[in-house]
Amino acid sequence: MSGLVLENVVAGYRGRPVLHGVSLSVPARGSLTVVGPNGSGKSTLMKTVVGLVQPQKGRVLLEGEDVTRLDAPGRARRGLGHVPQEANVFRSLSVSENLKVAFEFIPARSGATFASRLEAVLALFPEIRPKLKVAAGHLSGGQRQMVAMAAALMPEPSVLALDEPSAGLSPKNAELLFAAIARIASTGVTLLMIEQNTRLGLAVAARGLVLVAGQVKAEAPATDLLSDGLMQSLYLGGH
Repeated sequence: MSGLVLENVVAGYRGRPVLHGVSLSVPARGSLTVVGPNGSGKSTLMKTVVGLVQPQKGRVLLEGEDVTRLDAPGRARRGLGHVPQEANVFRSLSVSENLKVAFEFIPARSGATFASRLEAVLALFPEIRPKLKVAAGHLSGGQRQMVAMAAALMPEPSVLALDEPSAGLSPKNAELLFAAIARIASTGVTLLMIEQNTRLGLAVAARGLVLVAGQVKAEAPATDLLSDGLMQSLYLGGH
C-alpha cells in the first residue's frame, strides 16, 4: 500500500499517553482528514507523524519504511512534507526566497531544478505568483498559508501533512485555501490533514477519521462522515 501508516501508536508527553493505540493508513495518492473535538489528541497525532514526538509504542511507516526513530528532518529527507499551523513561513523573506530556502534545504527528489519546481507549485497557487517579491509577512493569512504549502511541496514530497490549515482564516480565505488543497490532492501526493473545520476538511479528502480522547472513534469515506448526523452532533460540532 505504501503511503503513510501508523500502527498501534501510543504517544504523549513525559510518559503520559495522549494517543492510546492509534492506527491509521493513507494509501499512496490517497487523502485522509482527521477531525474531532478539542483535546482529542489531534495535535499530538500530527507531531507524532512528522517526528516531533517519539511514540512510546507502535510504529510509523513512510512508503513502507519504518521511520519511527527518525526525527523531523530525517522524515523530511525521506519524503514527508509538513505545514505546521503556526510559524510556517519566514516573514522577513520574500515569497520567492521562502520557496528557495525550502528547495535548498531538501532538493527535489526527482533532481528537478528550482525553476521547474517553482513553476509546478505556482501552477497550484496562482494567487501567489504576483507576490513573489513581496515579504511573506505582508501577505494575508490565506496567502501565507499558500506560501507555506508551496514551500513544503518544493522538494516533491510523497506525503504532505497539513496541520489545521484554516486556523485563523476568514470563511472566504478558508474557502480559497481549500480550493488550493483540492488541487494539491489532484496531483497524486498522499495527503494527511488535521482540521477543525469538518465541512471543508472532509470535503477535500477521500476518507475521514474521527479522533476522540486519543482513540479512533470512526473511520469511513469522508462523504459518509459528512452525512452522519449523529457523528456530527456528538463529535464534530457545527462546522
